[in-house]
Amino acid sequence: MSGIFKAYDIRGIYPADLDAAMAEAIGRAFVTFTGARKIVVGRDMRPHSDDLFQGLARGLTGQGADVIDLGLCSTPMSYFANGTLRADGGIMITASHNPGEWNGFKLCRADAVPISGATGIADIQRIVETRSWPTSSRTGTVSRYDIAPEYGKFLRSFARMDRKLKVVVDYANAMGLYEIAGIVDLFDVIPLYDRLDGTFPNHEANPLHVATLDAIRAKVRETGADFGAAFDGDADRCGFIDDLGEVIPMDLFTALIAQDILSDGPATILYDLRSSRAVPECIEENGGKAVMSRVGHAFIKAQMRETGAVFAGELSGHYYFKENFTAESQALAMIKLANLICKKNRKLHELVAPLRRYASSGEINSRVADVRSILAAIKKHYADGRQYELDGLSVEYPDWHFNVRASNTEPLLRLIVEAKDPALMAAKRDELLHLIRG
Repeated sequence: MSGIFKAYDIRGIYPADLDAAMAEAIGRAFVTFTGARKIVVGRDMRPHSDDLFQGLARGLTGQGADVIDLGLCSTPMSYFANGTLRADGGIMITASHNPGEWNGFKLCRADAVPISGATGIADIQRIVETRSWPTSSRTGTVSRYDIAPEYGKFLRSFARMDRKLKVVVDYANAMGLYEIAGIVDLFDVIPLYDRLDGTFPNHEANPLHVATLDAIRAKVRETGADFGAAFDGDADRCGFIDDLGEVIPMDLFTALIAQDILSDGPATILYDLRSSRAVPECIEENGGKAVMSRVGHAFIKAQMRETGAVFAGELSGHYYFKENFTAESQALAMIKLANLICKKNRKLHELVAPLRRYASSGEINSRVADVRSILAAIKKHYADGRQYELDGLSVEYPDWHFNVRASNTEPLLRLIVEAKDPALMAAKRDELLHLIRG
């Protein structure tokens, strides 16, 4: 049982790890822990999401909470509903980019404030394992609510395009279909894999895996599209492709969106510490205040609230907007990219080119036996650099820098190196990997 309670969500294989009975227990524990009385619940298209909803709803209502059933929706839509409907909490039934046999729950308090392992998932696990929920004198209700019209109206309010751009959209047979349903008419959309199918028959719904982008890259080139957008399973992440069919690095996409946002005036924007130096440079060149953040949506959303940031971008393809309760909205990211292309009246690859200032290794994973001792050795080896430990170890030199951090869930170290030129990057990458791997 304990294996399903993760750092950022609850996730396991259905029905071996997670079934309707477990969902009911989690529902009861959620109400017991949060005290929520009005809870929005959305779900993705996986074959077992309905069964998990039934179990979860029994648990939530059994503890006296009223459930607002959003039906099928994207995760960003569930966050929007949470805040807009002034719910006390929200649960999205999804396993994101995991294969079809997986499912799970993403949990929030009011205003889409996430519940992570450190802020409640461990407590919910304890309540589930001990079945220590009180008897409720009231049984809650279940009502349906279609949030799609309001979400579509919200998104459209940000559109500033002066023409319809041609866009290839890879829905991955998943919830991107719902995420952009309210704005699809603003674009000339060329769809890929636009039939809901929770078994993911065409490819894994994970734009971080570059191989999943082969089809959309080819289609962009074939059709002469202005750009491409590839959604993950629950549409809270998106990978973007330029007009030449090249993948836009997700940190550089943060800098692109920042330019559209900052055209309205100065603002604070967060970037995750793995990002290229080009990202804070671009933010500041456009009049913004660039603030570094640690990795992970719960940390980023909390920091956005603390700093008043209007936007944040993460290397994993999550893009967060203050307007959506500091949560993801990939449809809004898509609109702001289109705004920028129209405003600048330039091809997307021309807008990305000035941001490709440095050579990056990308994130490299290494399985290690002793994370702590290796991190200590790296810290000692690079003692002459400027060091900080916001998330793992980051070290900066005038012409190169790196971050190395431990995985939250596996005995892995994740390394990313960036330098002023490819040769220096490769040399420092190999030097660090020798320290890590021996």
